[in-house]
Amino acid sequence: MTAETTFGTTRPLDWLCLAPHPDDAEIGAGGTLIRLARAGRPVGVLELSRGERGTQGTPGERAAECVAAARILGLAWRGQLGLPDGELTDTPGGAHALARVLREGRPRVLVVPHHKDRHPDHSGSYHLARRALHLAALRKADLGGEPHRVSRVLLYQGNGDIAANVLVDVGAVMTDWEAAIRAHASQFAGGHVSETVTPEVVERRRARLMYWGTLARVRYAEAFESEEPLLIEPEGW
Repeated sequence: MTAETTFGTTRPLDWLCLAPHPDDAEIGAGGTLIRLARAGRPVGVLELSRGERGTQGTPGERAAECVAAARILGLAWRGQLGLPDGELTDTPGGAHALARVLREGRPRVLVVPHHKDRHPDHSGSYHLARRALHLAALRKADLGGEPHRVSRVLLYQGNGDIAANVLVDVGAVMTDWEAAIRAHASQFAGGHVSETVTPEVVERRRARLMYWGTLARVRYAEAFESEEPLLIEPEGW
């Protein structure tokens, strides 16, 4: 199993965001990805599934929406791993496939769904990522390519609360953040399907960003959780 490139070119990435389904990266980390891309950092998104079991949108429609959103985000690369929607979990095949992507893309920072998310595909993706991170760093793992160790893992907010300890000011990119989400038009038109597939998704997420922004004394902030202590340079404060 290998990842399919759906946008851009595979190259060393600064940040890589894992999305269980198309649109998860935009909703959970889109503002930060836009900021990084505007700063000239090569950033990428990897969809783990095609969202083929979703109530709205076909895999073909959702793939086209991903390309449209990638242009708005300014991604250097977007890929699709093709794991089964609704069954994302820590499997040997999935972990090896993801580990190969980590070795090829060599991201410095990996952004993954939070393990306490109520959606089983999101929590399953977290555990899958943990095994892939381990495998990608093992010199004797039968994966091909050179071993790679990610420097930092950040968890993004999905369908539940998180103990955020990293906040990113995204106030200056809110227009493009909204446009990237709305590029996934098949998911956010019509009636309510789930807590995330709803016409009010932007309004609801904007309220979250405003809440986190209040804590950081900015208008809007995107929230992440680091499970490891953050080493800072006090002279830069």
